[in-house]
Amino acid sequence: MKQRLTIQDIAKFAGVSKATVSRVLNNKSTVDPVLRQQVLKVVKEKGFVPSMTVTVLRGERTKLISVLAPPITWPIMPEIMLGIAEVTDHTSYEVQYTMSPTRDHREVLERILGIRLSMGFLAIMPGKLGRFLDELYEQGVPIVIIDDQVAPGKTPWIGIDNVKSAYEATRHLLRLGHRRIGHILGRAGYLCTSQRYEGYCRALREAALEPDPTLLWQGDFTSTGGSACAHTIFSLPAGKRPSAIFAANDQTALAVMEVAEQYKVRIPTDLAIIGFDDIPLAARAKVSLTTIRQPHREIGQLACEFLLSSIDPQNFPFALTNKMFLEAEKEGGKPFQLVLPTELIIRESCGTLQSASPQVP
Repeated sequence: MKQRLTIQDIAKFAGVSKATVSRVLNNKSTVDPVLRQQVLKVVKEKGFVPSMTVTVLRGERTKLISVLAPPITWPIMPEIMLGIAEVTDHTSYEVQYTMSPTRDHREVLERILGIRLSMGFLAIMPGKLGRFLDELYEQGVPIVIIDDQVAPGKTPWIGIDNVKSAYEATRHLLRLGHRRIGHILGRAGYLCTSQRYEGYCRALREAALEPDPTLLWQGDFTSTGGSACAHTIFSLPAGKRPSAIFAANDQTALAVMEVAEQYKVRIPTDLAIIGFDDIPLAARAKVSLTTIRQPHREIGQLACEFLLSSIDPQNFPFALTNKMFLEAEKEGGKPFQLVLPTELIIRESCGTLQSASPQVP
């Protein structure tokens, strides 16, 4: 295993003192410009990443927040980033967006923390990186997580109640009179996938309906996965198809609606469908999509506000003024978690009440 370089090593390579290297890494203005460039050149050439300790973050304030996130092309990302920007625009802080397809690799975060000297981190859907973030948070590094792929750990977390939201989506279909309600799951292994399935099952059982495994299809939150499931569904005899589908997200639902046209299946006459997220395309689809709206913009705002309060509590106090946060205030010593409410957005894709079927209150 390659031995990790230290500040003393960098000082030796650069021909300067250890104190000079420390001042450069902490962005001190007292360093001679020539020496600064000399040190930074060695840091870059050697790929040096300083030890991640609280000392690094308590150095000269850089006014930089790093957002570690999936690609900005993910449908949910623009709204989250807009919420973050709406907060930072009123401060002297700037945002560094780092797209990391390999979010389980801790060296990505080390590079940001070590080279860019960020004051704190917003980690969006960090997946397997979560445990490492917990370690950093316990060391004193300001971090806030926006995630529904794995269970929250020790790091402050902001998200939604997937079980309750999926329950409401399924109940909407039940209220419309549907009884053969299928579900297209999200990506296997994700926490939100199992939670949305749980909410779906809860609503069915409450209506005295046992979930039917033949009405369950494995998706992956992508349009491609949704299309594959749709072809499987529409290849079934009409009597074995569901009358309604709860799709794990909007991309899946919209893909099903697109394939439905190929099979001359009418939405919502022949098939009702409801999605999850309320991405911009949901309202603009040929048949507008009924869905569960996640407050992505508000999640971004609150995550950023809470992060700033962790970095500089005196100038950015965080007040839980909304009633939706009362549970978080009562948690005491437990990890800080904020659960925001979602909203059922009724459009065209589910149609209206089926008069011949019993109603659900």
